[in-house]
Amino acid sequence: MKTTIGLFSAAFVTLLGIAAFTTVAKEFDPVKIDGGLVSGTFNAAGDIRIFRGIPFAAPPVGNLRWKAPQPVKPWTGVRKCDAFGPSPMQGTPSPFGPWSAEYLIAKEPISEDCLYLNVWTGAKSATEKRPQERLPVLLWIYGGGFGSGGGNVPIYDGEATAQKGVILVSANYRVGPFGFFAHPELTKESGQNASGNYGLMDQIAALRWVKQNIAQFGGDPNNVTIAGQSAGSMSVNCLVASPLAKNLFTKAIAESGASLARPMSTLAQAEESGMKVMQTMGTSSLAELRAKSAAEILQKGQGSVRGPIVDGYVIPQPMAELFRAGHQNKVTLLTGWNEDEGMSFSPPKNAVDYKRQIRQQYGADGETMLVHYPGETDAQAATSQNNLSRDQIFGAQNYGWANLESGQGKKVYVYRFTRKLPATGEYARYGAFHTGEVAYAYDNLKFIDKQLRPLNATDDELARTMSTYWVNFIKTGNPDGKGVPHWPAYSVSDKQIMMLGDKVQAQTLTDAASLDFLFGLMSRK
Repeated sequence: MKTTIGLFSAAFVTLLGIAAFTTVAKEFDPVKIDGGLVSGTFNAAGDIRIFRGIPFAAPPVGNLRWKAPQPVKPWTGVRKCDAFGPSPMQGTPSPFGPWSAEYLIAKEPISEDCLYLNVWTGAKSATEKRPQERLPVLLWIYGGGFGSGGGNVPIYDGEATAQKGVILVSANYRVGPFGFFAHPELTKESGQNASGNYGLMDQIAALRWVKQNIAQFGGDPNNVTIAGQSAGSMSVNCLVASPLAKNLFTKAIAESGASLARPMSTLAQAEESGMKVMQTMGTSSLAELRAKSAAEILQKGQGSVRGPIVDGYVIPQPMAELFRAGHQNKVTLLTGWNEDEGMSFSPPKNAVDYKRQIRQQYGADGETMLVHYPGETDAQAATSQNNLSRDQIFGAQNYGWANLESGQGKKVYVYRFTRKLPATGEYARYGAFHTGEVAYAYDNLKFIDKQLRPLNATDDELARTMSTYWVNFIKTGNPDGKGVPHWPAYSVSDKQIMMLGDKVQAQTLTDAASLDFLFGLMSRK
């Protein structure tokens, strides 16, 4: 009897789902965009329309390899956008360090033909026949060290954010030797005397797509926020710097990553690396290199390409110079970093070896470095090594950016994510790890593997609070609001930041002196 009732209930729910689909489809399906008509799917509740795999540029293959993204080729009929497009060319994903499967792209498809985006929208109308809503829009930019990543990572899912009144768009961009390869021949043929920043140009093309098409999904093209984590956050930093992205967004969320105290390669340096790749490939011309398979390009070119460069076009001058001169795009900024995101996975040095290394590496600055990152005992040295790694790669970068923007009168909000995720086995050692905050900020704890990380009520409440902050900021440019602890704006003078952990509270940044010293030291290098 129980089985019969269960089958009847399942059938009834299915019928309800079909009815909901039929009702909403009349309002949503199809949607006319650049290129043609597209249709999507619904979430289980029937209140969020999801479009996966919308092409926003022509496939960057063949003669379009290493060219700026080109317009899509129009199609006839209605294009079904019900599955993610391929992730960009990269190695096969495999869990490592703290990153279990829900933090990685799907194993397939992976292809050089990768310029697709995804839209989650809860707008009530998206047709030309009825007045449209104008919901705020978020463009999400993934991380992956500029060598990996994609839009189909489970914790990047946009449904929960869309249910809070924000349209979330995630877009693929080229990575590795397909996204950041420079060469004199490419520079010459570009018409801009530049090459190498194709991945950033893909992101800008996605922003232009949003500007031109998001109203058809109920979005406001004049209320767009860009957000990213790790290399995605560095990308956000670059887009704020780039004149090509002017007027395409008004707010920026940068989670653990910037490029203000880390010198980028110049165009000449990147071209030199590109010529070495050509030699490694056994080719003597760009035409021969474009004729090579994507697999061979990936295999032989991956280690030689490291991400964005100062090309004189997308990034017109060194990032720190550009920001200090106030030439960046004007945005409201929310930025921060995580407590335990140092990227060293090898055992820490003991106190004696640690202090010796610091003095050798930093010379006259070594003793001051040891004041800020001391190592009098092995335990203290281990903690300092983790903190120094965190601050060099992330903390000082985002802190320095916050100071530059705030010092120029811009609105800035700064956080520090300190929640040590409950975990079992090997995963217990990673604490508030790099990327750990993403599932909280976008209310996606449902995708976390609970056998590896047995989350609890504290995590649920933190996700509710953080996602409220993020949505408030996307909507209004201020994370503060009803039902959450007060988040004060950051200023260079008082350095008030929001601590996001077991407790959520504002406090003065306690290690500002260390970050000031480190940012200044790194900026001189």
